[in-house]
Amino acid sequence: MPHEFGGSELGISEATVMMQTISESGGGMTGASSIHMNIFGLEPVIKFGSQDQKKRWLTPLIAGKERACFGVTEPNTGLDTLKLQSFAKRNGDHYLLSGSKIWISTAQSADKILILVRTTPLDQVAKPSHGLSLFYTDMDRAQVQVTEIDKMGRGAVDSNILLFDGWKVPAEDLIGEEGSGFKMIMPGMNAERVLVASEALGLGFAALRRAALYAQERVVFGRPIGKNQGIQHQLADSWMKLEAARLDDLSSCKNVR
Repeated sequence: MPHEFGGSELGISEATVMMQTISESGGGMTGASSIHMNIFGLEPVIKFGSQDQKKRWLTPLIAGKERACFGVTEPNTGLDTLKLQSFAKRNGDHYLLSGSKIWISTAQSADKILILVRTTPLDQVAKPSHGLSLFYTDMDRAQVQVTEIDKMGRGAVDSNILLFDGWKVPAEDLIGEEGSGFKMIMPGMNAERVLVASEALGLGFAALRRAALYAQERVVFGRPIGKNQGIQHQLADSWMKLEAARLDDLSSCKNVR
């Protein structure tokens, strides 16, 4: 995040190390996912937002006064982002948003949402990636129905369904040009993938540490099982694979701008 708005101006490499550490320390994916949205999610604002938007949105986020959530996935499209069905129609100085989003993390407590919707129907664009627009706006619960999804794991982070019809969003909350949202959201999504990979690595290193300690403590036939090559080889192989994956993840940071 830029210095001028209170950020440290560290990069994705530093964020990757931090998220691996949080995951490895015991927080796991749950602890990490409660934090990482507010790291990668606002990349489109940093790269494509106006100076006024950056000041208005980044300052309170960095100060910890606001939290954000990320609204892309939909019930009928899943990961097929180019076929999003939620739609925004311009109406004077605002847009009217209608549709739904699913598996939206931290929406129960978020003050803001970064949301991607169509502003031009899919059958009226030259390419499927055209006609999508990106907004960063208030999570107005008077206009958006937020329903938490019951799930077995990751219980410390809420997942939600959002339903909205005629949600009035100020035109000044549009990021960049109308119809160019897909290319603008990609920097955030690319960063997310690098961070999630680092969180998975954190789990791997935590598991390896526990296995190595257990191998020293578990005694069979008068000696720790860790003295047997059959155990040592597996631990060493796991360590090499984790280190290779960590280096690959860090090298990916260079391609995320």
